[in-house]
Amino acid sequence: MTALTLTNVNKSFGPVHVLKDINIEVEDGEFVVFVGPSGCGKSTLLRVIAGLEDASSGEIRIADEVVNQTPPSKRGIAMVFQSYALYPHLNVRKNMSLALKQERQSAEVIEQRVSEASRMLDLDAYLDRFPSELSGGQRQRVAIGRAIVRQPKLFLFDEPLSNLDAALRMNTRIEIANLHDQLGASMIYVTHDQTEAMTLADKIVVLRDGRVEQVGSPMELYNNPVNQFVAGFLGSPAMNFLPAELMTPGDTRILGVRPEDLSIAGEGQIKAQVMHVEHLGGDTNVIATLGEHQITARLFGQHEVQAGQAISLGYSPDRTYFFDGDGQRLA
Repeated sequence: MTALTLTNVNKSFGPVHVLKDINIEVEDGEFVVFVGPSGCGKSTLLRVIAGLEDASSGEIRIADEVVNQTPPSKRGIAMVFQSYALYPHLNVRKNMSLALKQERQSAEVIEQRVSEASRMLDLDAYLDRFPSELSGGQRQRVAIGRAIVRQPKLFLFDEPLSNLDAALRMNTRIEIANLHDQLGASMIYVTHDQTEAMTLADKIVVLRDGRVEQVGSPMELYNNPVNQFVAGFLGSPAMNFLPAELMTPGDTRILGVRPEDLSIAGEGQIKAQVMHVEHLGGDTNVIATLGEHQITARLFGQHEVQAGQAISLGYSPDRTYFFDGDGQRLA
């Protein structure tokens, strides 16, 4: 069964056309990540799916049912927001069970679902605490638990980790991935963080200016981007783009090469001067310049490279990408 189908979905706010002919399918049990820069329309798209915003045109199907006119509470979805939105006067147990009480579920069902969600998220020790007595990571787990107990057809996550520090983001990301494995549920996750997209998704939807640029698995998009935007958005550090004419006079294409595919070589194709070095322990990022252009090389291990040093960078031709003047991928 298809968990979600969007067909020619558009959304306008007055004269501003925010979502433009969106066509997406989410399969049952699939983890799909919407990713793109700020303002690309990813959160608006999530709100349209949830029913918090009406689509201007197009069709939205959840579990093969058209839901364009269905209110959010009847769509069979559960949403986890960037803000935890917990009730401060209710303890964890009551925050997680409130929606079930409003649905008039029996006490036995409520207890069973809260206990199961609490076990999954390791919240048993915190059920009687209030939100003010929890860390940011614990509050976010409560917000996720509140969604789990509803047993929705579709989970929607709107940048749920953006308020957490780096260590908590990684831990909570792992918890969400494990949760998906345990539940086997369909999930849509919105983020501007390409690391979250690459590590969590079964399928990534890359958005720009309200349009879908490319859809595919993380490694499919990483290895076979359809255009310069997708190539540059996925990957950290980002792909390098240089005029191919720097290496081959008269070549009008744009050359793309990923930082990890560059190496310091005595007779490399690129002659550059080191501007800055990032010593990360396991990796070394070398940022260098070729005239007005900048290039980053990601070198495995530790390297004694100094700012101001002249270096020669080599790459394998079969690990390069070429784009035309409009940013479209060339064979």
